[in-house]
Amino acid sequence: MRIVTLAPSEAPSLETLQRSTSFDAEVQTTVAEIIENVRTQGDEALFAYTEQFDKVRLEETRLPEAATVQALRKVSRSVTVALEQAAKNITAYHEQQMEKSWFETRRDGSVVGSKITPLESVGIYVPGGRALYPSTVLMNAIPARIAGVRRIVMCTPPRQDGSIDPVILAAAQIAGVTEIHAVGGAQAIAALAYGTQSIAAVNKITGPGNAYVAAAKRQVAGDVGIDMIAGPSEVLVLADDTAEPALIAIDLMAQAEHDPQAACYFVTTDESLVEEVLEEIQEFLIDSPRAEITKESLDNNGVIFVAPDLQTALLAVNTIAPEHLEVQMENPFDLLGLIDNAGAIFLGPWTPESVGDYVAGPNHTLPTSSTARFSSPLSVNDFLKRSSIISYTYAALKKDAETITTLAECEGLWAHGKAARARFELLENREENEVENDKADE
Repeated sequence: MRIVTLAPSEAPSLETLQRSTSFDAEVQTTVAEIIENVRTQGDEALFAYTEQFDKVRLEETRLPEAATVQALRKVSRSVTVALEQAAKNITAYHEQQMEKSWFETRRDGSVVGSKITPLESVGIYVPGGRALYPSTVLMNAIPARIAGVRRIVMCTPPRQDGSIDPVILAAAQIAGVTEIHAVGGAQAIAALAYGTQSIAAVNKITGPGNAYVAAAKRQVAGDVGIDMIAGPSEVLVLADDTAEPALIAIDLMAQAEHDPQAACYFVTTDESLVEEVLEEIQEFLIDSPRAEITKESLDNNGVIFVAPDLQTALLAVNTIAPEHLEVQMENPFDLLGLIDNAGAIFLGPWTPESVGDYVAGPNHTLPTSSTARFSSPLSVNDFLKRSSIISYTYAALKKDAETITTLAECEGLWAHGKAARARFELLENREENEVENDKADE
């Protein structure tokens, strides 16, 4: 890990952060071609890309529902119990986020409000490759189910025999996924966005993936909703002299083992911790089955910032705006109000980032690459639409007509103002006609 000493009130520069980009020109070009081919050729392109990239020759993508049900029997009881416990906590947390439609009747009789409607369909992408991610299934599908989404489509790369790991299927069954397709990569994102003969298009796509999946989500955004553009995963551990070096070390490694591109930051006000943490990392690497990936991540994308004071340390945290922030400080809750930018905040020595990955309940789909400055974790709200409701009475429009006309004239939009005035003019004309008709009848 690289060591950077900060001056008082000095923020980390972009150069020192060493964040990787997922959007080089070659990736963008390749993904654009994949999307266009899937969009125009449908299943033919989908099958061809699956054979090219996953070495699997597909005849169909969709798994029968029976395969999902049977998966629970193939998974060990301990794993099933763990998935169910995690699902219980995730459900309880996300149920608190559910919005309700609301309406307000004003004194003039006008009604305004907001109508909450779930999306009709969503696609959740679950990565394959280096590891299994049943937790990703739970974190994406459960909020969608709570929101009331009727069609929850999961896409995940097939194994070499064309199947999907039973643990992933078991998680899908527990989470409420309604449709599963053994297809991955940018081609899966294209299929979800535009539809093929096998996969009907969805309203929104969520879930993480590699550089090609992230680029594909970026390119289809606008034609379909997306949750966020997820970059490489990252963690920042903020620690003082009360922290245990071994815990800092293993928590950095827990993020680094995800991917060689994962970014790991350690910000401390105690310089003596640095060497102790580095020594602990070397000890833990001896036993790690993912030592090669972990070491590559820490060597290439790991940075230690030594801050002269707490103010500078917090400036570093808010500048980096990490996906995961661990606060291993003497009084972590006292610092909460000073932290502006972080996807998820883990307070105290008994709260490793892994509790958020699996079982605590808050969503682990989080903003990366400093986007925590303006975005939030995946939530039930991502699967809901809000429609504004407006209903005016005669009295309400009469009261606001002059304001409407004034603002419309200010913007040079004649018909906008006329639309309000015309209603009263029409009513006045009708009343005049009625009076004239009454006189004529007499």
